[in-house]
Amino acid sequence: MAVPSILIVAQDKALQTQAVAIARALDYQVVQVTENNDIKQQLLSSEIELCLFEVTPDTQAELEGLQNSNLHFYRDFIFISSGLPNQPLDEMMRQGAGYHFRTPIDIKQIEEVLQDYFFELTHKKDVVNNIPTSDIDQFGLLTGSSMIMRKLYRTIRRVAGSNSNVLIQGESGSGKELVAQTIHSQSKRNLQPFIAINCGALSPELIDSELFGHIKGAFTGAHRDHKGIFEQAEGGTLFLDEVTEMPLEQQVKLLRVLESGEYRQVGSQVVKHAKVRILAATNRDPMKAIEEGIFREDLYFRLAQFPIQVPPLRARGKDICKLAKHFLAYRCNEEQIFKSISEAALQKIADYHWPGNVRELRHSIERAFILAETLIDKEHLTFETDTHNKDHSDEILPSGMSLEEIEKVAILQAMHDNNGNKTEAAQQLGISVKTLYNKLEKYTN
Repeated sequence: MAVPSILIVAQDKALQTQAVAIARALDYQVVQVTENNDIKQQLLSSEIELCLFEVTPDTQAELEGLQNSNLHFYRDFIFISSGLPNQPLDEMMRQGAGYHFRTPIDIKQIEEVLQDYFFELTHKKDVVNNIPTSDIDQFGLLTGSSMIMRKLYRTIRRVAGSNSNVLIQGESGSGKELVAQTIHSQSKRNLQPFIAINCGALSPELIDSELFGHIKGAFTGAHRDHKGIFEQAEGGTLFLDEVTEMPLEQQVKLLRVLESGEYRQVGSQVVKHAKVRILAATNRDPMKAIEEGIFREDLYFRLAQFPIQVPPLRARGKDICKLAKHFLAYRCNEEQIFKSISEAALQKIADYHWPGNVRELRHSIERAFILAETLIDKEHLTFETDTHNKDHSDEILPSGMSLEEIEKVAILQAMHDNNGNKTEAAQQLGISVKTLYNKLEKYTN
């Protein structure tokens, strides 16, 4: 096991002597300040993990250099100062640089802190995966190194060069829109627009206008002409997400456009020609949706000229932990704060079944990043099933409520739990998006 090293920068001879003695007694490797006294360069060019730094007028310039270099994001510091206001020092402390002791100091406190750091640094080297970079492969906007993802990449490469309509199937959170964007980016249309729309989130009253546009005066509130998504995506790619949630009446109109290539804006008699490639997606089994009468079979065959299945995260093997490290690396880079993840946390991630797929994994890492100081451990990881399966004995509905009142509570709670996303709320409730719209209109007006 490597011995942690410490750089001690102190003009006060008594402080320097005592700090060196304590550090050596704890088994630190004590590094001396070089002759040219370039502390920032010394920290940058070495494996020093901890720096005890006395702030004085003579070291103020060095302190400012440390702040500008952002070294405090991936080195630990113990600062000692007179207590006068100091902007660079205050800013580094606000960003979590370490400890700041004001004189006169209690040397026992310094000893306790050095002891804590020694245990933390030696312990981390045994159990921590440092995440300076991401090591997972990427294709377009997709990330993954597993065999099942490499097969998906090959499929996307083959279909990207064609003009075939593609139906992308996969569970919620598995990355269906990223697949669509990758197909677009690999196609000859990549310099033209990519327009995405969630068919389940469209208002039934305005869906024709959203799809095909309208002219001024076509209906109450139509104060100006509006381009629909077919016109917005002209020459490029139109992505219809959750296409099985589109009302049947609009499915007929969409089918007509796919067959003839023609459509009219609401309120207009002028025929326009659709010049787009259609990519669609659903998290339902299309055949089951057809059997249930919510999805037209003829529309399915028009959209599924080339079907693609996106694998769930639980089928991607080692990609799961690699993706966790990938999300952590990018978050560290965004925040300019260095954090690591323990083997125990990675094991917890590997053992979980991820019903929410990649989206749930990303959100779990985001939450853990916020909760953890420098090390993400298993207690910082909370999964969606942790909250869904908890005991709700304190939330028993009061007696005397009607079925209608209970239904209202369930619907409004589902909307709250899913941050207003009607498609996901409907899935949670086990009803269609159209039914959910009707219920919301009933209970919120």
